[in-house]
Amino acid sequence: MSIAIISPGRDPKAWIAALQHHHPTLDLQIFPHIDRPEDVEMALLWQHTPGYLKNFPNLKLISSLGAGVDHILSDPAVGDELPIVRIVDQKLTWSMTNYVIMGVLNYHRQFLRYYHDQQAKVWDMTNPELPVKVGVMGVGALGGDVLDKLAGLGFDVIGFGFSEKKDFRYPYFQKDQLEEFLSQVNVLVCLLPLTPETVGVLNLSLFKKCTKGTYLINVARGKHLNETDLLIALNEGMLSGALLDVYQVEPLPLTHPFWEETRIQLTPHIASVTNPLAAAPQIIENYKRLKADLPFLNLVNRTVGY
Repeated sequence: MSIAIISPGRDPKAWIAALQHHHPTLDLQIFPHIDRPEDVEMALLWQHTPGYLKNFPNLKLISSLGAGVDHILSDPAVGDELPIVRIVDQKLTWSMTNYVIMGVLNYHRQFLRYYHDQQAKVWDMTNPELPVKVGVMGVGALGGDVLDKLAGLGFDVIGFGFSEKKDFRYPYFQKDQLEEFLSQVNVLVCLLPLTPETVGVLNLSLFKKCTKGTYLINVARGKHLNETDLLIALNEGMLSGALLDVYQVEPLPLTHPFWEETRIQLTPHIASVTNPLAAAPQIIENYKRLKADLPFLNLVNRTVGY
């Protein structure tokens, strides 16, 4: 039984070292040098070429190399019979929450404003804090932790999601309550999973329902955001600014208008990055469960997309 690591454009050395550290005798084949595809029963994927998995006639399990699985679910060659698992890592949650808190605090205490004041040598002590109520779209493990930590800092928080949640620990709004949800917040955080229902959800129609001057933080997926609509929303005052970590095309093209837009702050998809050494034990455990015909850890529900 062989495991294939398939992550085009990324150096797999850290994953190889982490897996071999925990299980020195693993039979690993590394893309693009896979010369025994018939031996591959488990594939570790990140942004693979759609259709590539047809090369593996005995494939029995797919594991994402991160928390997201949209890159796998969007491949029509991945049959419904193939189980998919993902990485669940406390460090991922910790990093993501810290990033969002940084964005909320920077908006609340207006660090971007004071940065520009410094460049212009302006001393302005008026209104040093903006009132903030945070709405988080997507309240799974990541979104739930963001809500907990922001509430612990004293911020008013509410959640939104596309599925029903009973007895949620914060005010929670469902799909048919989107307008009510948006009307109550002035910082909007997107942590939704990427599914057919959520592609393009951050669009002009949604921005028109926002409280005037809402600040947007998108740390989920680039395909959640209609980038042209964001620029329109900024120019028409629907939004006051945005912090973005994900984009439709990555790396962000040098000709993209976001580079020159001072109301948008950009980071290069670094809000939360999987640590191979921490994630490797989950992968190896699922490898062992595959051999023993046992239930898998962190199995993806294809219906909800995560």
